[in-house]
Amino acid sequence: MANTVQDQLNARRIWDICDIMRQSDYAGPRDYIADIAWLLFLRLLDAREMREERRYEALRQRYSPTLKAPHRWRDWGHPDGHMRRAFADGSVSPVDWVNEDLLLKLKEIGARRGASPSQRLISVIVDSVSTIGLRHDKQLLDILDLLDDVAEFDQDTGEQFALSHAFEELLLKMGESKSDRGQFFTPRTVVRALVEAVKPVVGETVYDPCCGTGGFLAQAFEYMKDTLPITATAADLNQLGSNSLFGREYAKQVHQICVGNLALHGIDQPRIWHGDTLRNDEIDRTLFGDAPDQFDVILTNPPFHAVFDPSLGSIYDYESKDTQLLFLQEVMNKLKPEGRAGMVVDEGLLYKNTESHIGVRRRLLDEFDIQAIVSLATGSFWGAGTGVRTNLLIFEQGRPTEKIWYYDISPPPGARGASETSGLWAFTKQYPLRPQHFEEFLHLLPTRGESLRSWTVDRADIPTDTLDLKQPNPHPPVIEISKTPEELLAEIEMHGRELDAALAELRKALAEE
Repeated sequence: MANTVQDQLNARRIWDICDIMRQSDYAGPRDYIADIAWLLFLRLLDAREMREERRYEALRQRYSPTLKAPHRWRDWGHPDGHMRRAFADGSVSPVDWVNEDLLLKLKEIGARRGASPSQRLISVIVDSVSTIGLRHDKQLLDILDLLDDVAEFDQDTGEQFALSHAFEELLLKMGESKSDRGQFFTPRTVVRALVEAVKPVVGETVYDPCCGTGGFLAQAFEYMKDTLPITATAADLNQLGSNSLFGREYAKQVHQICVGNLALHGIDQPRIWHGDTLRNDEIDRTLFGDAPDQFDVILTNPPFHAVFDPSLGSIYDYESKDTQLLFLQEVMNKLKPEGRAGMVVDEGLLYKNTESHIGVRRRLLDEFDIQAIVSLATGSFWGAGTGVRTNLLIFEQGRPTEKIWYYDISPPPGARGASETSGLWAFTKQYPLRPQHFEEFLHLLPTRGESLRSWTVDRADIPTDTLDLKQPNPHPPVIEISKTPEELLAEIEMHGRELDAALAELRKALAEE
């Protein structure tokens, strides 16, 4: 999130770039975010390599860059680059040059024998880009000038990866706009809380089987990086950025955006597999390399509404059309002995009584210790455009569950801006889920302490026939409704209008499909 002056300036420039791109040939946000990802990465890569080159020169050593002239950012992206002079005098069209020269070079460089990790990374980031989606040369030149002004460093904090903050802000805004129906968006408040709850440590491997744009992996990297001692070396940081973080993603453009996002966070070798996780159908493992079969920590938010066709083949013990149930089995299969997992799941996963749901819950209880089930009130994912009630599921491998600790995160009764219906309080745009709502939960989690919002259930008290894990708070807060009947009617009418608008949006989306 933009929280410093430099972050805000960077975010403003990125949004100015989006404004230009929206006036061109892009089909939607996913397309122009993909272009921003590789352009930003080339900008960052060249800045890093210019520093490295100066260091090597001082030591009188030979330096081998990832790209050579005229394909380095300094040659064609920087206002003083020699290709920019050719663009300015009209002898070369910048759009044509990018499409017919630069992109072809970037695609083939990673396929060369002996290609460096950075060269392979570049080829993956541009793999789905056939041409840049801009109509006019001036649009591209204006974008290059804006990108060149995006600061790599935060002048206030010294943070090296200020660029990543600007890109992260863009992904957040895309999710909030609902323009891609949540594809880009897991609330960063939830991501940070889940990472802090599971606490990955340096030296552990972290995996996300449906990593999207890489939010959990990026946050795990930041969390682990902050725990490095002051005596940590560049080799320690390199190990963290090259052999610790692993993910899988199916959608080609999202895979590309994920790799770009992680690279902008300073992860030199994002280990992201491209393919269908639920069928283990591999498309490209160029970056995944010799990834381990099991992992110390798994953090993920499986898709809520996707439907799986088991008739096309399944690799899991319990077949289901519910992709979340399949991803839960993926997590259980991929977790090392004594490993830890944190998942976002829809509430139905806890109580649906199909044979597969009950079977998976039985395995979860018998083979894993459920540390916590955290209920998130309706509206927690407001920005993602989904009203599904969600839970955080945190568990460890290696021993059966004896007790389950529950925690309820919801607005306090009467919270200004929160929504109240039938005694249940929900988060809204006016009263969104914020980090402070997780403070007591994170404080109590290590000891699984008791409070008005937490309670413990023995395994013996869970129904043996259904294994229903949705257990209500035995001491909910007392709710006093202070609204007048007129105010309640007005609120009901408001919710009715919101429901009508949501139904109209759904009908429109179905018609487009």
